[in-house]
Amino acid sequence: MRLQLERSTSLIFLLITLSQSFTLSTNLGRELTTLEIRDALIAYLESLFKEHGDILMNVVESYPNPPVKDKSAVPIPSPSPVVDSKKLKAMSRVSELDTHAGNLRPHLVYLMELGMDIEQIRSIIRRFPSFAYYSLEGKIKPVVEFFLELGVPKENIPTILTKRPQLCGISLSENLKPTMKFLESLGVDKEQWPKVIYRFPALLTYSKQKVWESVDFLCELGLSEESIGKILTRCPNIVSYSVEDNLRPTAMYFRSLGVDVGILLFRCPQNFGLSIEANLKPVTEFFLDRGYTLEEIGTMISRYGALYTFSLTENLVPKWDFFMTTDYPNSELVKFPQYFGYNLEERIKPRFAHMKKSGVKLLLNQVLSLSSSNFDEALKKKMKKMKFD
Repeated sequence: MRLQLERSTSLIFLLITLSQSFTLSTNLGRELTTLEIRDALIAYLESLFKEHGDILMNVVESYPNPPVKDKSAVPIPSPSPVVDSKKLKAMSRVSELDTHAGNLRPHLVYLMELGMDIEQIRSIIRRFPSFAYYSLEGKIKPVVEFFLELGVPKENIPTILTKRPQLCGISLSENLKPTMKFLESLGVDKEQWPKVIYRFPALLTYSKQKVWESVDFLCELGLSEESIGKILTRCPNIVSYSVEDNLRPTAMYFRSLGVDVGILLFRCPQNFGLSIEANLKPVTEFFLDRGYTLEEIGTMISRYGALYTFSLTENLVPKWDFFMTTDYPNSELVKFPQYFGYNLEERIKPRFAHMKKSGVKLLLNQVLSLSSSNFDEALKKKMKKMKFD
């Protein structure tokens, strides 16, 4: 760690010295422009990178403070000098001044007017350096304005660009609009484009072949064209899942539980983005350990598709523990697995406390699914009936 800090300090001193030397007046009696300084420094940075490797990026990004975290303990593949050179050049454009106006570059001003901050822009460029070189008038503005015309709220634009900056590199007339027309032909609701783009902007960057692979698989499950269109609208990221690595194995897993996979995928397509080993099997084991059969578990997921999307530690376990304090039989959860979808502190516990105070007992679905007024009314009817009994 000490050696790394010493090297960092030396590099910082060298960078400062270089920067100061280039800002001095030249023999012609003028100061170098920002662009000239940048271009001159890039050559030195590239040579420094060859000598010092990853520590250079840490020093530059952490300046004026040296890196505080020693990353040497974690083996990192040696990056390509060409790639990192491109990243350094791209990052320099984030803080670069406009040589004519003496202000931030128009790209930055425009993006900040949309609600982005410098750190968000830097984050995009770290992941996708080409974004720094997109033409403002020819690439970025047309795409943003097109989204705004579609009805995408301005405040959603930063999130969309952060998720998929590649959108600004796509031709509106030759790629973006034809892709949208193609997806509409598959059933995507054109009135819902603002929500679809916000949920999963990468959808507009996938090839027709990739989309067709997903659609063919959905057809294979017996889903109608209308249902497929609704799935693509509600859960567009279904297209990002590999058919052979994700969709098909997940379908086979749920079939083993006796589930109608087509219906499940339509009701809750999010299940098919989960890992079988890390997410699905642990939930199945959770219910098996508590005495449920595979058939009962299949019935539960069929009745409540979102069941497998919940966290074991944060949702299923605490709600199960509370359920065990009630006098309902375990079979009630097979009839009403939606129990796990209600908030424990704000809904489940208050409703059970109210019912206990009333001295009556309702069906589990009545306790939780009724509105407050209907719940109170159901309790009163039950209390009244007990008096006459």
